[in-house]
Amino acid sequence: MKFELATDKTPAGDQPKAIEKLVKGIKSGMTHQTLLGVTGSGKTFTAANVIAQIQKPTLVIAHNKTLAAQLAQEYRDFFPNNEVHYFVSYYDYYQPEAYMPVSDTYIEKEAQINEEIDRLRHASTQALLTRKDVIIVASVSCIYGLGSPEEYEKVHQKIERGFKTTRAEMLRTLVNMYFERTNADLTPGHFRAVGNTIEIMPTNERVIYRLSFSKDSISDITKIDAVSRAIIEEADVFYLFPAKHFVTPETERKRAIIDIKAELDAQLKKFKKEGKLLEAERIKRRTDHDLALIREVGYCNGIENYSRHFDGRKPGDAPHTLLSYFPHTKDGKPDFLTIVDESHVTMPQLGAMYAGDQSRKKTLVEFGFRLPSAVDNRPLNFEEFEARVGQMIFTSATPGKYELERAIPPHGQIANQIIRPTGLVDPEIDIRPVTGTGSYPGQVKDFIEEATKIIAGGARVLTTTLTKKMAEDLTDFLTEKGINTKYIHSDIKTIERIEILTSFRRGEFDCLVGVNLLREGLDLPEVELVAILDADKEGFLRSETSLIQTIGRAARNVNGRVVLYADHMTNSLEKAVGETNRRRKIQVAYNKEHGITPITIAKEIKDITGQLRTEHQAAVHTLLTIDADLYKQNPKKLLKEKRRQMEEAVQILDFETAALIRDEIAALEEIDSKKKKK
Repeated sequence: MKFELATDKTPAGDQPKAIEKLVKGIKSGMTHQTLLGVTGSGKTFTAANVIAQIQKPTLVIAHNKTLAAQLAQEYRDFFPNNEVHYFVSYYDYYQPEAYMPVSDTYIEKEAQINEEIDRLRHASTQALLTRKDVIIVASVSCIYGLGSPEEYEKVHQKIERGFKTTRAEMLRTLVNMYFERTNADLTPGHFRAVGNTIEIMPTNERVIYRLSFSKDSISDITKIDAVSRAIIEEADVFYLFPAKHFVTPETERKRAIIDIKAELDAQLKKFKKEGKLLEAERIKRRTDHDLALIREVGYCNGIENYSRHFDGRKPGDAPHTLLSYFPHTKDGKPDFLTIVDESHVTMPQLGAMYAGDQSRKKTLVEFGFRLPSAVDNRPLNFEEFEARVGQMIFTSATPGKYELERAIPPHGQIANQIIRPTGLVDPEIDIRPVTGTGSYPGQVKDFIEEATKIIAGGARVLTTTLTKKMAEDLTDFLTEKGINTKYIHSDIKTIERIEILTSFRRGEFDCLVGVNLLREGLDLPEVELVAILDADKEGFLRSETSLIQTIGRAARNVNGRVVLYADHMTNSLEKAVGETNRRRKIQVAYNKEHGITPITIAKEIKDITGQLRTEHQAAVHTLLTIDADLYKQNPKKLLKEKRRQMEEAVQILDFETAALIRDEIAALEEIDSKKKKK
């Protein structure tokens, strides 16, 4: 199938020029392009138009799970008839294995896997191996080790009506594909045998396939809803992929065991030669135990540390990752498009993963907790990442040094998206002293005077401080002065943060104080004033990038303006103010030439939490309170309904709601368990 962009929107402002320029750049073979788009200019819509014209599988990389979920939903809205998937780390909780020599403390790996996200990961890889019209929105998890796509695809089965196989043979096939047998309710990657039928739940979808057998063949394939047990359809064929990404044939497993044993012998000789008898005993005990488990059950805790041996890789070779599943040309070159969202944050994050991982692993090897091959269970280093991605488009309002250096002809270029479709311009900037002198009261009192005027007109005010303590203290002070104020910072939990931001838009309070508001993805058209306190304190929160991004928070309102409190002009301040004024000059001239009168963006209040809540969540949220009557009447029915709600929330990437319902299910099951014990 082809990518089909389904939207009533048409490109406006600078979007048409940016789309044309980027498409021409890709077709001419440019490897690195930067979409420099101001806040609110519709960079995702531009990227969607490029995908529709280029018609290539696309990887979109975001710097956190929440942003990735938001982008995945946006791309699904743009491409409802194509495959858009979400690929992030499947850990709800992850404590990596580590050793701290100073205190002689060993920390064992501890992880809690989210089965729903694991299912979405399988859906991503299976889509890439079976279709071309695929967009995968991923976090930096995409550069971490994953099983070989060749082995993964080799083991998959095409199961169709009339397929020659017996029930017993199919059971053996499923076990060889790493599916587990169960007599309880089916979950992804499990199967059960009932009479002359086998019921299977694949890893990529929440449905059951029931296979009915007649002598030596499959007579019927029935697709069933996993919760309601209603028949969806009588199918002729479906494709079944293995239940795990790491697929190792028996012959390869035997070879890997021999290689691991040889590496152990070499490491023992090394330790004994160096007089490290404790380390030698430690690594011998650990490896012998792991090998015994691998021989008996094919698995051990921490088996990923032996991945180099199972893959047949040489020391130092890069692991397979999600990038390996994307299509390549006959000569092995990547044949897909890569879009890096908020690249000024995402690219440094991609570059930092490898060094941190290697430092931890090398310590484990040095003190006998792991064999040297454990260091090859790792993310890609930056050079490997660059070699494995397709043509790249970086999107950001403040591109970093890397993006700008690569965006030089003939291999790259910058597409500017300065003019917003709405006609809104960047805010005016007013620079005032921090310190009070003469009649000037100083930054806090001056801010109070400015905020009071804005609030009296029915608008809202946003201000940023340097620390969490300052945010809390300023909130208390402003409240004492009669300004209804609340704060948000990293200690505020996600759901509470949503509620604060939503009530702010509704006008339930007037002033919001924050520290690093850049990560919130704020879209606050009611804000007329953004005040940056201590703007001259050079650092991460007052860098050129941070200042431009924060200034952009006032660009949603036609009356938006920014006050920077600074006693002297830092290099970052000069650059941020200069860039904002440059953009504003271009925008004002464009509006004048085309007779455009900008108006404040009008958005429904619910949109403030669009990245974390959805229309579905609002409806489901009312069902989160346990219905005591229903529970008393039929506990199983209530649990079934809750699971259905949780699965619906996961399907639309609404993980906050899903987590709430999951906790409620656990509470209900605990009540039920206590009841049975009595």
